[in-house]
Amino acid sequence: MKNDSQIKIVEVGPRDGLQNEKISISLDDKFQYIELLSKSGLQFIEAGSFVRPESIKQMAMTDKLYEKIVESKLDQFIRFPCLVPNLIGLENAKKAGVKDIALFTAISDSFTKKNINCTVDESFSRMKEVIDNASSEMVFRGYISTVFGCPYEGKTSIKRLCEVTEKLLDLGIDELSLGDTIGVATPSQVVEVVSAIKKICPEDKIAMHFHDTRGMAITNVLKSLELGIRIFDSSSGGLGGCPYAKGATGNVATEDLLYLCEAEGLSTGIDLEKIMDASIFILNKVNKTSPSKFFITKLKERL
Repeated sequence: MKNDSQIKIVEVGPRDGLQNEKISISLDDKFQYIELLSKSGLQFIEAGSFVRPESIKQMAMTDKLYEKIVESKLDQFIRFPCLVPNLIGLENAKKAGVKDIALFTAISDSFTKKNINCTVDESFSRMKEVIDNASSEMVFRGYISTVFGCPYEGKTSIKRLCEVTEKLLDLGIDELSLGDTIGVATPSQVVEVVSAIKKICPEDKIAMHFHDTRGMAITNVLKSLELGIRIFDSSSGGLGGCPYAKGATGNVATEDLLYLCEAEGLSTGIDLEKIMDASIFILNKVNKTSPSKFFITKLKERL
């Protein structure tokens, strides 16, 4: 494993974790969840997405949520990326005070058509419009979904992944998140993908985003660490799922990721107990138990 021990964690619970939940979460509860997460030492918390309310109902109040973040001054210490799919979303994000923008594409045309009603190539036209019209201080994160497989097309292409990556880099993104959207990745695939991407993208720009549908997420994180990756997306309590990927379950739990990092002598600067507090709060609101075995074990220790 690489000698550098500092790990960057991007907490995606408030956006990717909640977007597929059926129980409506109030604005105040979403903000309290973010407040609890912010007490843990997290430096990056994905707050929401500026999509059409009828598309993903849980994200309907992202503008109001971000205004509360600004009013609380949490944004002076923590970065809060928000997903912005188009120019309308960008204008709403600007009004709310957002400075970190997440952009979205995929390897699969079928998936992008379901998700954002356009092809992969068309998604680049939209992203370019967003970047061209963004404020000068904005930072851009590029998500690539279906990196390891697509719910509609099956296995996806490394060649296509590299083409999409190069286009995102040409747009000027600051960070690249490679998504295992349906949780099908295996360690050997991780080696294949990371080895290919490291040839065209600086290592310190690469993040891995694993879902735990088949229980392989933490194993894939470990393989990524061995390959030199130091940025990971995770969701507190293991919440998550994709509205456009049937059967896909939650993201790798932030608690599992923290446990692994600590066990391997890697530094995150994040308080595991405070992440647990946030997870317990939001899991109660959505009436769910965590799929994370570590979370459940840790919860029993508290009782």
